[in-house]
Amino acid sequence: MGEPNLQGIHDFLIGLAQQAGGMIVSANPSSVDTKKNSSDLVTETDKGVEELVSSSLRSAYPDYSFLGEETAQSGRLTDDPTFIVDPIDGTTNFVHAHPYISISLAFAHKQKPLVGVVYNPFTQHLYTAIKGEGAYLTAPKIPSSFPAEGEKVESTYERRRLPLRSPPPPLPDLSSAQVAVEYGNERTGDNWKTKINTFSALGRDKSIDGAMVQSVRSLGSAALNMCSVARGDIDVYWEGGCWAWDVAAGWVIVEEAGGMVVGGNKGEWTPKVDGRRYLVLRAGAGKELVEEFWGKIQGKLVYDDTD
Repeated sequence: MGEPNLQGIHDFLIGLAQQAGGMIVSANPSSVDTKKNSSDLVTETDKGVEELVSSSLRSAYPDYSFLGEETAQSGRLTDDPTFIVDPIDGTTNFVHAHPYISISLAFAHKQKPLVGVVYNPFTQHLYTAIKGEGAYLTAPKIPSSFPAEGEKVESTYERRRLPLRSPPPPLPDLSSAQVAVEYGNERTGDNWKTKINTFSALGRDKSIDGAMVQSVRSLGSAALNMCSVARGDIDVYWEGGCWAWDVAAGWVIVEEAGGMVVGGNKGEWTPKVDGRRYLVLRAGAGKELVEEFWGKIQGKLVYDDTD
């Protein structure tokens, strides 16, 4: 087995994401099952998209491993060249017809994400990155004027390098930050307490030992949250409990956009992709902001690969 052709993988994943996107937008998520509890949903579309993706990848790249949300026996990565797939990241949004969802496709080798493709088929926003070659957003171009009566309207797309604001503005402290968090599907126990108490600490006034962040957003898709950090409109994203398939594609997109991914607990400067706890910061944020955020975490996030 030779060295992976990252450009070829990148191009193949884009085509696959767009094909799967067609399945998603045409689907009616009427058959909904639960996995862990009522907040952990799966639809026939999730399963169908993963089947499409896995069969296509195994046919084109038979020597590479596959890790997908709906078929994985474990969330752990190996050093093998591996495709990491979330067929619908944001299933709850999908069920509720809220268009903040994506298909997330990544390629990793030696447990390092090297290619990332995240596609929202409803907005047609396509985020892509290859390690060492930058991150990009391809999206429909907004027309500068209304078409004349009877004039044919044709969609045009533009490809922009991330972050969208260059140079990115500085981010001196959390009080000037817009922060994304997620509740997750674990709603009892120590991790839940850590999350809820940390959410409170982020929002509280500084006079009562809070960070007084400008806003907190819970949007429902880890992959798109990471792409928002790469884009620059979410400053910080803190996550615990998600899996490698939720973050692998977004990881390389964030890093190639000049951002950073560290661990979701204090002192975790070199997190693993399958570590299940993450702190993601946009370009322009420094290590001082990491330390400030870690100082507001009220407890410690602890997960294994069977939760």
